[in-house]
Amino acid sequence: MPDDKQSRKPELASEDGREREARRIAAVRRYDILGTPPDGAFDRIAALAGRLFDVPMATVTIVDTDRVWFKAAYGLEGATQTGRDASLSSSAILSDGPLVIPDTHHDALTRAHPMVTGPAGTRFYAAAPITTADGHRLGAVEILDTRPRRTTPEQAAALTDLATLVMDQLELRLSALHMLRRERELLEVARAARDGAEQDRARTAAFATALQSSLLPPALPHVPGLQAACHYTTASVHDIGGDFYDIFPLGAGRWAFCLGDVSGRGTTAAALTSMIRHTLRSTALLEPDPHTVLETLNTALLAAPTAGVRLCTLIFGTLVPDPAGGFTITLTGGGHPPAYHLRPARRGLRPRAEPMQLSGGMLLGALDGVPIVSRTLRLAPGEALLLHSDGLIASRTSHGARFDEESLAAHLTHHAATSTAPRAAAVIDDLAALLATFPVGPADDVALLALSATPLQADGAPVGASGTTHTSGPRPQQHA
Repeated sequence: MPDDKQSRKPELASEDGREREARRIAAVRRYDILGTPPDGAFDRIAALAGRLFDVPMATVTIVDTDRVWFKAAYGLEGATQTGRDASLSSSAILSDGPLVIPDTHHDALTRAHPMVTGPAGTRFYAAAPITTADGHRLGAVEILDTRPRRTTPEQAAALTDLATLVMDQLELRLSALHMLRRERELLEVARAARDGAEQDRARTAAFATALQSSLLPPALPHVPGLQAACHYTTASVHDIGGDFYDIFPLGAGRWAFCLGDVSGRGTTAAALTSMIRHTLRSTALLEPDPHTVLETLNTALLAAPTAGVRLCTLIFGTLVPDPAGGFTITLTGGGHPPAYHLRPARRGLRPRAEPMQLSGGMLLGALDGVPIVSRTLRLAPGEALLLHSDGLIASRTSHGARFDEESLAAHLTHHAATSTAPRAAAVIDDLAALLATFPVGPADDVALLALSATPLQADGAPVGASGTTHTSGPRPQQHA
C-alpha cells in the first residue's frame, strides 16, 4: 500500500500545524476518555485485533499533548501510557489511512525509533487512525510484532474497520455522558421547583426514551432487493427496556440482522444491549460462521466483569442475495420465540405463516458451550419474515384473552391470506394496529422487525427498497 513518508513526519512546527494540533487535542478532551478505567468493549477490540492478525501485541491508543495513553493493551501487561516520542502512534495519526511498516529496520521513519532499538524490539508495525466525523484523529488501533511480516489490502481494511468500531464506541459513550449530565441538570432544576415530583417523572421518562433510542438504529439501511420495517413499543416510559434489533452490512453483498431481548431493565439492560450489539457487529464482520459469532458473544457475556446475571435470547440472521431473486437466509440462535415465514397462496398451496423453530437452542450467557442451532430458508420475492420479542405474545386482547403464539400464527396467516404479497411495512402496520387495540398496552416491551423480498426488474436487478425508522412510546404507535 502507499508509503508516503513525507505524510508521516510531524508537522507541528508551522502555525497551521499548531492550530490543527490544538483542534485535535480539543477533540480528545471532548470525548473525556483519558485516564478512564478499563472498558471491556475496547479490551475486546484490542484482543480481536491481536487474534485476527496473529500478532503478540495490539493496542487502542489515544494521543495526548505529551503522552500516548493506552485505552486497551493486548499482550502488554501493565502498560498504561508512554511518551509521544517513544510511540509510533504520533506518526499513525498523521495518516489518512492505515500506516503499515513491514520491517522497521528498513524504514526511515522507524529504524532509529525507541520502539525498534529499545527493549520492545518492534520489527513490524501497522495502525489505523481513530478518526472523528469531523476529521480529527484521536489515536490509533495498532498491531505489533517482533518479526517482519506482510499484510494484504483486506487486512489493512479490517484494521480500519476495527478503528471505526472504536470510534463508534467512543460516540456511544459520549452520547451517554451528555445525556447523564443533562439529566443531572434537569433533576436539580426539578428538585428546586414547587412541582418537582411531577417534573422529575417527565424528565426521567424523556431520559429513558432518549437512551432507549440510542440503543436502536436510527434508521434501517437500504438493502437492494429488500424492504425492511421495524417497530418498538416500551411497556413503561420511565424505564429502559432490554429489547433490541439491528441490520448491518457484512461486505460482498452480504448483510446481517438480529433481534433479541436481554435480562433486566434500566441502565444495566442498556449497557448489556450496547455490549451485545457491538460484539455482534465486530465479530460478524470478521467471522463468516454464525455459530462462531454467537459462541463469541456467549463467551463475552460469561466473561463480562459487571456483577449480576447477563442473559440474552437472540435470533441472528444472515442475508445472501439469490440470483433468481430474493435471499437465502440463515437463522441462528436459541431461547428466543421463533421467527415467522409468511407466504401467500401460490401454485395450489394455501397461504401460511410458518414458525421457524430453532429447537434445542439455549439462551446466551447462561452456560459455557451453550448449544447453538441454525436453519436455512429462502425468502422469495413476495414473501416476508417477521422477528418479534416475547412482549408481543404476553399481552391481553380487548376480550381479556392472552395473545399467545397460537394467536400470533393465526393472525399472520390471515395477513398472508389477505395480501397478494406480504410486505414488511404492511406486516408492521398490521401488528402495530393490533397492539393499539390492547386495552392496557403490552405487558412487556415489544420489538418487531420484518423483512420482505422485492421482485426483480426486467433487467434482473432487484427493485430498490427503503428502510423504516423505529418508533417507541408507552403505547403502540404506527411506524414512521
